[in-house]
Amino acid sequence: MAEKKEKLFEQFPAVTTEEWRAKVDADLKGVPFEKKLVWRTNEGFNVQPMYRAEDIADLKTTDSLPGEYPYVRGTRDNNDWLTRQTIIAPTPAEANAIALDVLTKGVNSLGFKIEEPTAETIETLLKDINLAEVEVNFSCCPRKAVELAEVLVAYIKKNNAEKTFRGSIDYNPLKPALRHGKTIPAFAVENAVKLIEVTKEIDNLRTIGVDSVMFNTAGAYIYQELGYALSWGAEWLTALTEAGVSATEAACSIKFNMGISSNYFMELAKFRAARMLWAQIVEQYKPDCKCAAKMMVHASTSLFNQTIYDAHVNLLRSQTEAMSAALAGVDSITVVPFDTPYKTPDAFSERIARNQQFLLKEESHLDKVVDPAGGSYYVETLTVSIAREAWKLFLEVQEKGGFFAMVNEGLVQAAVNESGNKRHADMARRKEILLGTNQYPNFNETALEKIEKEGCGCGCGCNEQGEATKSLSTKRQASDFEELRLATEKASNRPKVFMLTIGNLAMRLARAQFSSNFFGCAGYEIIDNIGFDTVAAGIEAALAKEADIVVLCSSDDEYATYAPEAFKALGGKAEFVVAGAPACTEELQAQGITNFIHVRSNVLDTLRAFNAKLLK
Repeated sequence: MAEKKEKLFEQFPAVTTEEWRAKVDADLKGVPFEKKLVWRTNEGFNVQPMYRAEDIADLKTTDSLPGEYPYVRGTRDNNDWLTRQTIIAPTPAEANAIALDVLTKGVNSLGFKIEEPTAETIETLLKDINLAEVEVNFSCCPRKAVELAEVLVAYIKKNNAEKTFRGSIDYNPLKPALRHGKTIPAFAVENAVKLIEVTKEIDNLRTIGVDSVMFNTAGAYIYQELGYALSWGAEWLTALTEAGVSATEAACSIKFNMGISSNYFMELAKFRAARMLWAQIVEQYKPDCKCAAKMMVHASTSLFNQTIYDAHVNLLRSQTEAMSAALAGVDSITVVPFDTPYKTPDAFSERIARNQQFLLKEESHLDKVVDPAGGSYYVETLTVSIAREAWKLFLEVQEKGGFFAMVNEGLVQAAVNESGNKRHADMARRKEILLGTNQYPNFNETALEKIEKEGCGCGCGCNEQGEATKSLSTKRQASDFEELRLATEKASNRPKVFMLTIGNLAMRLARAQFSSNFFGCAGYEIIDNIGFDTVAAGIEAALAKEADIVVLCSSDDEYATYAPEAFKALGGKAEFVVAGAPACTEELQAQGITNFIHVRSNVLDTLRAFNAKLLK
């Protein structure tokens, strides 16, 4: 007898989108739906609070399988990405020793920075490394990339690894222009052609880098990183094919190095959109096979949002970032160690960074499912929305003369820096939050003693400064707040902030917590209190503690009485602040009270002003 299966959903009537919307509108009780629940992204489109099957019914992104053109669902039929670690060491021999060690700990992709690309250097770096099992990636000064390719190819041939080698040379002649405001060197395309010629016998060695991770580090929005990365790659395709390189060889020589921000679903969608758009771009160049349109992507977690204070929160940020990239099906991932902003990563932080990826693989099994987001109403919609905005930017770049021309003019840098500045401004007003930095800081943490200086430069002039106005910013988002706290640490006095809590219990506690977090962002000493029966008692206690700032924490209704009394009693012996923006603000200002802090305050500018007054 056939097994009887109940179809539970058939027991319930279908609910239309209109019915859902009517229910939501009723629950909102007159509050506008668009204002309350619809999120306007920095990418230029709206995100709805709910999505249904009808939202993706006409999307073509759901028509293919993983490994099928246009590769929106991935370029492979598996999700076993490579775990890369960048090897940092003063000598090739020491780098080799570290590499051999980490290869026993699960790493299967290595990154080396080469200063002098000699045969001896390569021999030493790669000694005892099995080229058939480990991906090897190199970065060096653009002027030395061909030289590096020659000695690397010789080493690969010597070890009979032409067919088994996997790796890349990150040839990026645009780096000095983007990072230091210089002009793209005249040899850029010529050397790229030479690189392809030198490495043509090595099947899986990619040599042309599209390093949009630099845009991520400068604070670019997601659509900008993607749009500029696609423009950059397309410019290479055009330049190389015009120089006589076949479209297939050109496309198969390009490797994308992209950043990952903490915008979880948006980043996941970004990589899916990137593969789809790149495949369509490459197809226009008529390669010999569609396999040439497969985008190879290495993803690195963000440095822009890493912090010096409460640095272990960096682990939480990079963990979700790595998850985004893993679920999106990238080829390899680097998790930037949590202590990178203030020192050369040590063995402990590098171990943790490795384990973050192993946790995703061995415990969460994210490598066992290909494109798990495929078919998600939300992610599929985000994929198409991000692709649309990135494509608009791509077309804009083409209209303005192409990516290389815009970089030489500083237009790309200016656009990215504008976004970075906007994000710094949003950070100052807490429109963007970095936990432990501009919200919920550890009041008593110090960082001055742990900051180490790092050396830089490859000795070939790449780091010489060009036009500063044409340089990408390298300021982390937390840097302005960190400057405040470091100034407090360096000062001979640490300002004391006294919470004069009085009146309405709920309001005084809430505002004391808000004010503590506010002033804690500058590293001030916070003196909190349960509550005072009278203003006089509160002022007396504040003076006894030698407070530099007294913050009145009460309800809006009570400020009209309490604030003038407290201000008069304090008599200018400390800075007086009212926590909130009460209706009586103008009346209080007329009596000489000028300091108010609230959710609309510019936290950074306010604290800078107090630093200027109080630090000695």
